[in-house]
Amino acid sequence: MHDNDMLEEYDFSNGIRGKYAEQYKEGVNIVKLDKDVVKFFSDAKSVNEALRTLIKLMGDKNSSIFVSS
Repeated sequence: MHDNDMLEEYDFSNGIRGKYAEQYKEGVNIVKLDKDVVKFFSDAKSVNEALRTLIKLMGDKNSSIFVSS
């Protein structure tokens, strides 16, 4: 094995250089979901839909919720 993190079996031949570059320039917001939450929300779309529903239920779109862990 070479002295780097890339394994020989990695195949990037079909990769697209810069595919997500514009999105990263705009800013990326990554949230790690706990295992019990992932059971219900397995992708970004389902999480966003649930959060939008919560926002509508809150009524005041200018307020925010802070929950400490």
